[in-house]
Amino acid sequence: MSEIGFYHLTRSSLEQALARLLEKVLESGQRAVVRVADEARLEALDRALWTYEQGSFLPHGTAADGFADQQPIWLTTGIDRPNGARVLVLVGDAAEEGLEAYERVIVPFEGADESAVARARERWRRWRAQGHRLVYWQQDERGRWVRAREA
Repeated sequence: MSEIGFYHLTRSSLEQALARLLEKVLESGQRAVVRVADEARLEALDRALWTYEQGSFLPHGTAADGFADQQPIWLTTGIDRPNGARVLVLVGDAAEEGLEAYERVIVPFEGADESAVARARERWRRWRAQGHRLVYWQQDERGRWVRAREA
């Protein structure tokens, strides 16, 4: 079963938090798939990862870029995993199929969005019942991640 980390965003935007989380994934020597629900969100995240911080670079690609197997971070609307990633990031209403193919799943959600919070709670209940190891992370007053709960 996968370890699934729920990241409750209260101090950072999704784009800012996602960039930091993906930096940690790459620093650990892993690859990631970032799965989103639609092309508009994919394009927005693609742009954000190129410009999130001056002087920083997160190597990533999409189907439009090609070289899928060489991309450390793969952004997709599908359930593909062409880069052999062991880390999956589910953004918003992204498809949940294939969690078992990943060692770790990251689920960021914005605390100010009531529907995102409700979706996270529903996923937590369902995935706990399926036997996944769950970890809930909160941002502290400085925006750092604090482990708040496990199931």
